[in-house]
Amino acid sequence: MDLLEQLRARLAAYTARDLPPNPYRRAAVLVPVYVSGGVPCLMFTKRTEDVEHHKGQISFPGGRHEARDPDLLATALRETYEEIGVPPESVQIWGRLDEVEAVVSGFAITPFVGFLPPPVAPRPNPAETEAIVTVPLRFFMDPANLRTERVARDGREFDLLFYDYPPHVIWGVTARIVRRLVAVLTGEPAGT
Repeated sequence: MDLLEQLRARLAAYTARDLPPNPYRRAAVLVPVYVSGGVPCLMFTKRTEDVEHHKGQISFPGGRHEARDPDLLATALRETYEEIGVPPESVQIWGRLDEVEAVVSGFAITPFVGFLPPPVAPRPNPAETEAIVTVPLRFFMDPANLRTERVARDGREFDLLFYDYPPHVIWGVTARIVRRLVAVLTGEPAGT
């Protein structure tokens, strides 16, 4: 079974977990999977310095749930279209990952994994997206590419994850989402 078939099958069988009820605002992201040069990749955005949250960081397209969105999937698809010009109808949703907490910005984020069939032609919105960053999926499957630092914020201690993909650093919530995707793909236990 090739990597993409394995990912699709594992996501179809995966039951995503939600955070306990919390006071955080709701948000959703799309984890875009596509093939570039015959290689399965993840697509990230490099955020501009002008956006409200996570300035200059590498992230997945997404954002805050708005009243006009019927559900969180609609939020992820709307934001993806607004940030990188990928129309919702061109995304094949393969599944959902566990909801994650963004401690600093106060969001509970729901990640949806979607395949972008060829041709993939993102059109970054310059007000929100400085660049598109493409990283081969196998890069994240090598444990040597993941590093962890113990940090304390607001009286809480937790592990901060980092993937160094020069010149970029993928960290924080985005790295946790990637780590969960890899765990689902490889069949690691749910607690990882």
